[in-house]
Amino acid sequence: MSPITEPPYFGISPSIAEAELEDPISTDAFAEIARACTAGRDDLASRGLEEHGKRQLRLFSTWEITRYLIPVAPAHFRRVLKANPDLPQGRSETGAGAKWFTLDEVLRLRAHFAAEGSKAKNYLPYRPEGLPAKMVAVANFKGGVGKTSTAAQLAMSAALDGYRVLVIDLDSQGSMTSVFGGRVADEWQTVFPLLARHYAAHLQAENRRRMERGDGPVALDETLTEALGLRSKDLIQATHWPNIDLIGAQLNLYWAEFQVPVWRMQGRGWKLWDALTDVLTEDGVLDAYDVVILDTPPALGYLTINGLAAADILLVPTGASFLEFDSTGRFFDMLHTTFRSIEDGENLAARALGRPEMAFQWDAVRAVVTRYDAAQQAELAGLMQAYLGRTLSPHRQDFTALIGQAGEQVQGIYEADYRDFNRETYARGRETFDATYAAFKRLLYGAWRRDERQAREAAE
Repeated sequence: MSPITEPPYFGISPSIAEAELEDPISTDAFAEIARACTAGRDDLASRGLEEHGKRQLRLFSTWEITRYLIPVAPAHFRRVLKANPDLPQGRSETGAGAKWFTLDEVLRLRAHFAAEGSKAKNYLPYRPEGLPAKMVAVANFKGGVGKTSTAAQLAMSAALDGYRVLVIDLDSQGSMTSVFGGRVADEWQTVFPLLARHYAAHLQAENRRRMERGDGPVALDETLTEALGLRSKDLIQATHWPNIDLIGAQLNLYWAEFQVPVWRMQGRGWKLWDALTDVLTEDGVLDAYDVVILDTPPALGYLTINGLAAADILLVPTGASFLEFDSTGRFFDMLHTTFRSIEDGENLAARALGRPEMAFQWDAVRAVVTRYDAAQQAELAGLMQAYLGRTLSPHRQDFTALIGQAGEQVQGIYEADYRDFNRETYARGRETFDATYAAFKRLLYGAWRRDERQAREAAE
């Protein structure tokens, strides 16, 4: 029988504790800690970089392509390559080894099969002509629920499926920007100038009305004047994924949370919640991409409101614990209060002026259980499902060894080379995210098909 030991918090000596304590911390120490974190972050982020300092996406094997990306049998895939020497032929690490392809090459091969292959198979994902991209916001003000990782894996899933994806990082922490290797010098390379441009355009319209009434115009300051000259294409940067682009974020983006309410006070008629949607539409972004993923801050501020108002589909990651379930409920309560307040304020004026009333709408809203442990959380997850019904996705995103290992290696699940893992571990880890994407893809398809039907009915 092992001897009974006291708990570690018994018998602590104040004198020894004082001797162990460092000198009092000043604000300058925060700068030192921040510099250490930056150095460590840069060291981690540099792993897997090419010689010129940019992230590099791994190659994809014939096995992976035919199992996960293009629905053809391996033997038929090889026959098609042999019969079409102008198609990408891949490269092998040994003379008779497996062939490996870049994602650019996979996309070319997918297009070939779509044009020449069996008409009974869907080689290209569904994308109705004449309709804009779908915007997807991933949001919750509870930290640690897998918000950014879920958004990143969805973006990568959609890209592997053949979609053109734009990722917009609205979180000044810039985690999504780091995932995709973005470099953002200051707030002028974030969405901030797009919001400023929208307000500047509102102010210009107000000035025209003021001058018609004989009043003097309100001067545009240097920030607003500069923002008027910027377009979304000036902010969009390519990533190491050939069909994922990024509008990044960095710490200075948080300034928008202070500046936007100032603009709102100065321009009471400015519809700030429409800013992101309006500028992306005006700049043709929703025609250039298929899916736009919005990663929001873990707070219901002005940037989050813009992202949520712009979104067609809202995904709310949550853990299967009491505190996370409780927090998610409060998040939905705040969404109701915030957006109902906007509607009530706008519609009060609309009724007085005899104008149509407005109402926010989303194609779909789903809570998604992330980092799920069936052995520990099945009962609570079942209870959450019973209360939330279809609002809670029945698919639960398992936490597997692949997820942890990929995070340590500074990469997404789909960026991990399956040869670095046990094959079963890789398949199980990928399976949970494939199922997450499949659930999202059903929402995407349903929303687009409904839009198609409504457009057709309106034209009849």
